[in-house]
Amino acid sequence: MPPREDPNGGASPSEPAPPQPAKAKGKKKDENKDDDLSEEDQALKEQLELYVVRAQDPDPGVQKLALESMRQEIRSATSSMTSVPKPLKFLRPHYGTLKAYFETMPESELKKYMADILSVLALTMSAEGERESLKYRMIGSEGDIGSWGHEYVRNLAGEIAQEFQKRQDDGMTTDSLKELVEQIVSFHMKHNAEPEAVDLLMEVEKLDLLVKHVDSTNYKRTCLYLTSSSKYLPAPDDMSALKIAFEIYMKFGDFANALRIALLLDDKSLELKQIFTATDDFHLKKQFAFIIARHGLSTDIDDDIAADENEKEALQDIISNIKLSEGYLTLARDIEVMEPKSPEDIYKVHLIDGRGATSSSLDSARQNLAATFVNAFVNAGFGQDKLMTAPSDSSGSGSSGNWLFKNKEHGKASAAASLGMILLWDSDSGLAQLDKYLHSNDIHVVAGALLGIGIVSCGVKSDCDPAFALISEYFSRDESIIRIGAILGLGIAYAGSQKEETIICVLMERSEPELAEPIIRLLPVALGLLYLGKQESVEATAEVSKTFDEKIRNYCDVTLMSLAYAGTGNVLKVQKLLGICSEHLEKGETHQGPAVLGISLISMAEELGAEMAVRSLERLLQYGEQNIRRAVPLALGLLCISNPKVNVMDTMSRLSHDADAEVSMAAIISLGLIGAGTNNARIAGMLRNLSSYYYKEAGHLFCVRIAQGLVHLGKGLLTLSPYHSDRFLLSPIALAGLVTVLHACLDMKSIILGKYHYMLYILALAMQPRMLLTVDEDLKPLSVPVRVGQAVDVVGQAGRPKTITGFQTHSTPVLLAAGERAELATEKYLPLTPVLEGFVILRNNPEYHED
Repeated sequence: MPPREDPNGGASPSEPAPPQPAKAKGKKKDENKDDDLSEEDQALKEQLELYVVRAQDPDPGVQKLALESMRQEIRSATSSMTSVPKPLKFLRPHYGTLKAYFETMPESELKKYMADILSVLALTMSAEGERESLKYRMIGSEGDIGSWGHEYVRNLAGEIAQEFQKRQDDGMTTDSLKELVEQIVSFHMKHNAEPEAVDLLMEVEKLDLLVKHVDSTNYKRTCLYLTSSSKYLPAPDDMSALKIAFEIYMKFGDFANALRIALLLDDKSLELKQIFTATDDFHLKKQFAFIIARHGLSTDIDDDIAADENEKEALQDIISNIKLSEGYLTLARDIEVMEPKSPEDIYKVHLIDGRGATSSSLDSARQNLAATFVNAFVNAGFGQDKLMTAPSDSSGSGSSGNWLFKNKEHGKASAAASLGMILLWDSDSGLAQLDKYLHSNDIHVVAGALLGIGIVSCGVKSDCDPAFALISEYFSRDESIIRIGAILGLGIAYAGSQKEETIICVLMERSEPELAEPIIRLLPVALGLLYLGKQESVEATAEVSKTFDEKIRNYCDVTLMSLAYAGTGNVLKVQKLLGICSEHLEKGETHQGPAVLGISLISMAEELGAEMAVRSLERLLQYGEQNIRRAVPLALGLLCISNPKVNVMDTMSRLSHDADAEVSMAAIISLGLIGAGTNNARIAGMLRNLSSYYYKEAGHLFCVRIAQGLVHLGKGLLTLSPYHSDRFLLSPIALAGLVTVLHACLDMKSIILGKYHYMLYILALAMQPRMLLTVDEDLKPLSVPVRVGQAVDVVGQAGRPKTITGFQTHSTPVLLAAGERAELATEKYLPLTPVLEGFVILRNNPEYHED
């Protein structure tokens, strides 16, 4: 029978219940009174009171026996902690007497014995903040603390944290606590309480002790807790938590997880080489290469990583994304979406009733331009479409020429470049098909072709560097549009490859009138992207930016800060940006827009921050100035990119009918962003309705078309989300692409609706197939059953909880939506990476036997 809770048992320690004489047996037991004790309880109580008297006996032999017996009683009761244990309850009134007697005892083993007992009694008796349990523990014998039960150990850990803090504030030494900390940590690690061990070590700033206490059974849970809590730790603690996790993964040979942390830390000292050289398993190295390629990090494979020439080439091919196009098309064939789609298939005009369907007499060039983009987005990466690549019946020259010339001036540039988007990642055939446009007499076509070459090579590197060779000769041309095409093309092709030549080329080509262009607002963005996510290291540049022309000084300042802290979830910076948004400014100041974008850039790091940011942005909508309201839809679009959350969708739907044209256009584009590549039926329906609502507004209609193209991005096989690897890693290149386009959208009228609409192609940087493609060790596609479901957060849960919920079983290749996770549904193969996304190499499980 469980011990009954004494009604006064929970009374505050300051007023012990007075001991009462036992009532004569046989009276009716009154349940509510303190004196209502069963016989055994009464006996126990008298027994303990006797021990207390004996413990103060002058004869050491008697004392020792009394303390021993007391200790036994307490120990046997503290093992289960559902309520205050009986012995502790009965000893309450005597805590003071024992304490006073303890002070008079001479130094001896017995005194230590007494200290142990007082330490346990202090668990329920001592006043708040006294830390008596710890005080007596330090005096007591060095025995095993675990034997007094979990609750005691927990309480001690809490007191150590307070004591450490106090000693640090007073400038005292904290070494004496170290031994006890070690004991507690090893106890927690053995009893599945890894989070508590980690918390204690963080409190006493000794995280490095963790490495020797983890073993192969609990290292995964420990590291999961470390990496998850790192998002909420202030700098530099967050980095040190990740570094410890990295060490632990390396110690247990879990290299794929170590690689994810190395990529997250983006620290040159944690060289990726160290991970590659730690294993001789070539197939595992190939898997690493796929992870690095998805992250968009350009890495050179040298002899240390792979000595064999063939192996070296194979790894370099994977890192250069040579396999991406092939894998993507495998997915498309499997899902049976190879059939090219035309813009009309996307607009679905027949579903719209009423006027929208009839009045197409509007500016046809603008409409053709919109169709160009829709066509490029929808058929992105498929290598065929119905406008640019479809062979025509009459002439052998191909119909692409015809579509090209249905566009006016700068429209042709976008049309030519759209070919690059359709052939995305397939640089060989892409360069061949674009080459003919480079010889055109029309400067816009040439510029578009240059941009197209950049897009085709986006994220795909090759040895002979064809893009740089083709594009670089056009830098010296007089026409600025060709130069812009060349520069953008190079930028897209070499994003993140840290090629110095490109940056220098661009900076040398700046002329005076160009500074007056609306596109100049992207200059600070370019500067900020150099420091993307680099936090403090931006400060020197930020100082320099204070000397800029006052037109762009504040803009530059805000942009630099928001990019440097992008994806860090730094709360202080978010507050600072919100402060900037609350100012009322004179006309002509433009830096509040970037501040709003900055809020979502910083807080997109983790789910909680993102939700809070959505709420803050709602406030800005209600109380902010006009230029702030214009940026809010874009900021929301960034927070939920390719992740159509219902509440955000409703907000956008409301804003898309806003009285302010800029706000409604931004909301329409953002509807496209949150639904990018999801084929979301609800958003598609909203956009169809908007297209009939705005059928007279050329600008709005253009935005609706762009958004429709985005929702059906790559026929629903692509995502724009910069996060991958279970929302753990943020690809800097993808984020750079998004930020640039969103900053361009802050000035919708002059950039996107003006003659710089080809800035939209920068989104190519963020496009990635949202697929899981399993391959065998020779990289041939291998179809296996997998379960795909909503990811569940299992941090700090005991045992082996399920990581996904509401799953369905499919056979690979499969699509993964935002917030979904996959796991193998067969034991026959072992994946070489813990996170099933993108290319996953499977290895036969040696322990698997067919039934």
